[in-house]
Amino acid sequence: MSDFTIRAARPQDQAAAYHVCLKTGDHGKDGEPFYREDPDALGRIFVGPYLVYEPELSLVLEDAQGVCGYAFGALDSRAFFDRYEKEWRPRLCAEFPMPSGDPAQWTRVQTVHSWYHRPDYFTPEPYEAYPSHLHIDLLERARGHGLGRQMMELVMNQLRQRGSPGAHLGVSVLNVPALGFYAKLGFRELVRVGTPTDGCIYLGKAL
Repeated sequence: MSDFTIRAARPQDQAAAYHVCLKTGDHGKDGEPFYREDPDALGRIFVGPYLVYEPELSLVLEDAQGVCGYAFGALDSRAFFDRYEKEWRPRLCAEFPMPSGDPAQWTRVQTVHSWYHRPDYFTPEPYEAYPSHLHIDLLERARGHGLGRQMMELVMNQLRQRGSPGAHLGVSVLNVPALGFYAKLGFRELVRVGTPTDGCIYLGKAL
């Protein structure tokens, strides 16, 4: 087993963290084959804003090969999304036009670019009980060592110390291993959205 280090994320970790997002971008599996024309498409939504807006709740996992995971949190999800809407999303929309044509024929990159223009700010109810949210991804080599649990607990402790009563997160219905991981951490299902084959399960945990 390699030696792993959990540390606070730094602005210069962005490129490496975007790469982790890409390599876990197919419902937890390697998404690189699907995003070759724009490898940073997912990272612009699921990594970049956290590094900028929630640096105190952003951790990275590192080994001798480099950054191999991250865990992010947002204390107040609605405030986070409001800032994303006002400060982050306009730049994405200006740089990446809304795809045209039949959405059923879009590539995955086009679909993600459409999310820039039609963002999903869904938060499960009761919001007052689970206002914070979490996001974690680990490369294959970092899994199975208990590191994900450590990182999640560190971020949840930070949220708890800052007064959050609870946190939620969303998981693809296709990412079965992640569902098991979160269940062991004490998360319970709050609501499902979307379809049985392309939906999202929102889980919550009281802090």
